[in-house]
Amino acid sequence: MNFSFGHFPLDLVILGLVAVFLVLRLRGILGRRVGAEPAMRPMAPQPVSQPVVEQAPEPPPPAITYDIPGPDTRVGGVLARIGMLQPGFTADGFAKSVESSFRLIVGAYASGDLAVLRERLTAATYAAFEAAIQSRQQAGEVLRSEIRDITDIAIIGAELDETGPNPQARIEVRIVSDQVSLTVDSNGQPVSGVDAVTEFSDLWTFECIPGTAGAVWRLGASRSA
Repeated sequence: MNFSFGHFPLDLVILGLVAVFLVLRLRGILGRRVGAEPAMRPMAPQPVSQPVVEQAPEPPPPAITYDIPGPDTRVGGVLARIGMLQPGFTADGFAKSVESSFRLIVGAYASGDLAVLRERLTAATYAAFEAAIQSRQQAGEVLRSEIRDITDIAIIGAELDETGPNPQARIEVRIVSDQVSLTVDSNGQPVSGVDAVTEFSDLWTFECIPGTAGAVWRLGASRSA
């Protein structure tokens, strides 16, 4: 066998071996990618930060002003006498209880709740309120009433009649409030009042028989101041 290279291109063989060596080195360094490359995932846009708007807190309801006559006044003296007849009675405590009574009675009258009114009114005043509610209902009218604030409660009068077997006490109170009071007919049309906050000033007279068991102050009269 002839092992002579003759015209065989030996230089090409050497270059080919060098090329194969370089390819193997590069694959060892860079590694081999296996499988399909993951698709490029679109970047979600960064959320634009919105300016934080701080809402101002709602103002608290105005504090109720209580006007209590001093003990050196005629009304203050009557209140002191009522306190002697009815244990636990104080002018301050009575004035503060007027707020809850006012809200309860106004709401019961608007909704036609006769059970509540029967407990909170004297017999004569209850009869007048009942007649007004029945007349309103027969006419198909609805009273929309909402007390927004009560700003002032003042005791302006007090009477005590001790001539009979049971003393009769009366206390007159002026109540200033902000209300929405509107009466509408069956078609929703206004009949009286306005659909806006309006200041009301009312004079309410509460009656009681002090010193008796279960003595309760009930509304005996009401009118506009």
